[in-house]
Amino acid sequence: MRTAFNLNDHPHKRYNPLTAEWVLVSPHRTKRPWQGKTEAPALLERPSYDASCYLCPGNTRADGSTNPQYTGPYAFTNDYSALLNDTPPGSYNENNLLVAESQGGICRVLCFSPRHDLTLPELSLEEIEKVVALWISEFNTLAAKKDIRYIQIFENKGEIMGCSNPHPHGQIWSLNDIPAEPAKETLQQEKYFGSHGRSLLADYVQLELAKAERIVCSNKHFVALVPFWAVWPFETMIVSKRHVQHMNAFNEEEQKALADILKRLTTRYDNLFKTSFPYSAGIHQAPVNDGPHPGWHWHMHFYPPLLRSATVKKFMVGYEMLASPQRDITPEWAAAQLRNQAEVHFKTV
Repeated sequence: MRTAFNLNDHPHKRYNPLTAEWVLVSPHRTKRPWQGKTEAPALLERPSYDASCYLCPGNTRADGSTNPQYTGPYAFTNDYSALLNDTPPGSYNENNLLVAESQGGICRVLCFSPRHDLTLPELSLEEIEKVVALWISEFNTLAAKKDIRYIQIFENKGEIMGCSNPHPHGQIWSLNDIPAEPAKETLQQEKYFGSHGRSLLADYVQLELAKAERIVCSNKHFVALVPFWAVWPFETMIVSKRHVQHMNAFNEEEQKALADILKRLTTRYDNLFKTSFPYSAGIHQAPVNDGPHPGWHWHMHFYPPLLRSATVKKFMVGYEMLASPQRDITPEWAAAQLRNQAEVHFKTV
């Protein structure tokens, strides 16, 4: 008699309804011995102020500008932006094989704190609330520019995620087109809303709350979970319980709740391997100046690379680069590890 299929034991693929893409899951591979690369953990201690840091208050930035003596979150236009507001319109096309279009936009840097030595989970709840408020303020300012169609708020945390400066900060790239990942999510969410008259993520969150297998933590207004279709080992997603298209729709209570769930989730990340947990995180919300998008539902992705410890990373190589994403540990197991972590940061115990 053949053994019955089991998600926890047998290779299978899982569907991501936000992007219409698949991920291969191979849970049986976690039983093999590890013979891969190991590294020494990064040093945890940094000074509260670094005279050589171009993001610390009062310091000179790379372009010669001087930062004010800011005491809370602080935003400025990136001195070396990937997008420029004055890019002239234009295109290039040769036989529909060599195709290019001009891309305009504005890139902003947002310092979370004047303290050089703190990261998001180490900030107080009140300090994170100020970060959320500045995200919303920046979003409103950029959305008011009629040539802007998408606003991507994100953070690269940690040297292995390409972060060039350890000072706690994120970025906001706004551009006159809709990038690839939000475009996929726009298509899928609008398709679902058109068929069901409900938000895809609202229905998904209700299902996850009922099953309680992949929930990491939650509060009155937000849920943090490991998606059923997660690609990265400890990937998570924060989803608002209320169906809203943009974060400027959050009321004061929801803004405080977002700060709360951010602190609780990122603290769990740091506690998992007793390290400053690296990740790329970003907010996904509806395009702006692009007409109504009733199917869009606000959410935030966290993509961390660590796999087995503070020094062992997941590498996207071979099959993942050439064919399809693949993971070994199941999302259910990853959620349990994160859920079981304390909500008090390990450095304060």
